[in-house]
Amino acid sequence: MPSFDLAQGLLEDLRRQQQKMLRLLGRFVRAESPSFDKAAVDRFGRIVAAEWRNRGARVRFLLQRRHGDHIRAELWPGRGRPAGQILILGHLDTVYDLGTLARMPFRVSRGRAYGPGSYDMKSGLVIALFAAEVLHTMRMRPFKRLVFLWTSDEEIGSGSSRAVIEKEARRSDAVLVLEPASGPDGRLKTARKGVGEIELIVTGRAAHAGVNPQDGVNAVHELALQIARVARFNQPRRGVSVNADVVEGGTRTNVIAERARAVVDIRAARASDMRALEAKFHRLRPHLPGARLKVRGGFNRPPMERAASAGLFRRAQALAITMGLKLEESFTGGGSDGNFTAALGVPTLDGLGGVGEGAHSPHENVVIRALPQRAALLAALLASL
Repeated sequence: MPSFDLAQGLLEDLRRQQQKMLRLLGRFVRAESPSFDKAAVDRFGRIVAAEWRNRGARVRFLLQRRHGDHIRAELWPGRGRPAGQILILGHLDTVYDLGTLARMPFRVSRGRAYGPGSYDMKSGLVIALFAAEVLHTMRMRPFKRLVFLWTSDEEIGSGSSRAVIEKEARRSDAVLVLEPASGPDGRLKTARKGVGEIELIVTGRAAHAGVNPQDGVNAVHELALQIARVARFNQPRRGVSVNADVVEGGTRTNVIAERARAVVDIRAARASDMRALEAKFHRLRPHLPGARLKVRGGFNRPPMERAASAGLFRRAQALAITMGLKLEESFTGGGSDGNFTAALGVPTLDGLGGVGEGAHSPHENVVIRALPQRAALLAALLASL
């Protein structure tokens, strides 16, 4: 591990660069990059790639047809053969549509920087760049190859990037995820729920609601019965949650509904509960005679259980102490690409990005003074692994 003096040196150097970090964050936020706009994500990706090339990284674009291209930047400032690999994960895309800047511009107020994607997670991209730079400046040579993988579709499920993430993770000794911290005190994320969607599709039989309702089979009524049933699958104490959040059905008030559907958000804190919950859904059967039920989907991100993060968190906490910083951990119900790597058994630590609040909202922001602190922590971790 870096000594007390080295850790303090990292932090002092980065504090002197706080304004540079802020300027780069402003540039990143102003380059809008909504997940579904390939051209916009690619424009932002080229800006990020140029910053890595300026720092001596070997950069490669992983070309995609539908969504933005992923970026792989590799650094290894040591000599001889690297003794393994560390994967640093983040994403280029945001949830905000093009034009959001017009009503939500990048701005600085009372020690915070506001703007779309400032917290989730363009601050994390800035932190990674300055962590790599300070390691070079202070001649702290990591023992392992550093691979920075910036993906283009995390906010929409990582459909095109999951295979790439898992491939790099299998080569790695540890994974550090630059998603934002949890809460204003900057807690790291050592456990996350698995996340998925289940679609319930009901087919009934249409009939006139006044003349011959007895000849119909009401798909909306069947769906309501199914929703009431799956609501009982909730187990809050075990971290299992089930919520029907999209419901559609019927055509007119005087027609017995022939079709109805619901999309259900499912989450679980343990892999065993994830499998059990999926099985419960697929055992569902219709209540009403003549109704047909189809169940589609399942979990698309496995849980990130704490066992995968505990060792890395203890190391990060010890390094933070040498810098005079307090570091705690948290459990969150949201998923990230760290869920994939942890499920492979690769030690994974999440939430190393910006400190702030308001992700995916009009008041999204990051704490400016925390930017050098997080970059110093990341740099110290990279030097110690």
